Amino acid sequence: MFTIVVTKLRAAGCVYAEDEAELVFAAARTTNDLMNMVELRTTGLPIEYIIGWAEFCGQRIAVDQGVFVPRHRTAFLVRQATALIRQRSIVLDLCCGSGAVGAVLASNLEQIELYAVDIDPASVQCARRNLTTARGRVYEGDLYKPLPQKLLGCVNVIVANAPYVPTKAIELLPHEARNHEARIALDGGTDGLDLQRRIVAAAPLWLAPGGHLLVETSKRQTPQTVDIFTHYGLNVQVTRSDELDATVVIGTKSIT
Repeated sequence: MFTIVVTKLRAAGCVYAEDEAELVFAAARTTNDLMNMVELRTTGLPIEYIIGWAEFCGQRIAVDQGVFVPRHRTAFLVRQATALIRQRSIVLDLCCGSGAVGAVLASNLEQIELYAVDIDPASVQCARRNLTTARGRVYEGDLYKPLPQKLLGCVNVIVANAPYVPTKAIELLPHEARNHEARIALDGGTDGLDLQRRIVAAAPLWLAPGGHLLVETSKRQTPQTVDIFTHYGLNVQVTRSDELDATVVIGTKSIT
């Protein structure tokens, strides 16, 4: 049976057919479940939606259909944030999607106060499930708007994996993303930086003195992202992982 499933998945264009076959075998409760899962996968539905979770930084993150699937490159964002977060820090995960970044940060670091925000109701529902054990507070709304005012000037670290794909480039994404993930989780506007501009513009109001804003961006967009950070008065550092093809721009609010 395993060989049959692998053959079906490979014929459907699944590059990691053996790995995906193991996942559906582990998730299926009956033979009918198994075959239904395989059939869904051959239609192009992402494997994460079929089994209900994605592996991210060694954790299982619940992912509902339509919710942005955490990318492995975003592990670099997590690593950069982890290096900056201190005990009892207030951490804000903007455009949190499934809550994957916040969930991993909370599991790696003790006694952080975690807040997460997304504008998409399905993502918020998913994030609440993933952040329950972390006692994270998840809000539905547009960036900083739903946050309690008591956080103004008090946040130590803001992480944001906001959409940064230019609108016209969405059609070039893998079909699994462009056909199944919510458009709002992908579309960064004409140049891909619309959300970044809004996040950076308001960040100094929410950051504590010496606080950090970390934004995932693309290698090509990095100079523009740096200009945005500089424009709003943040001290800028660019970090890069060629292994993960990941770029994170870090902005720090001056202490004085």
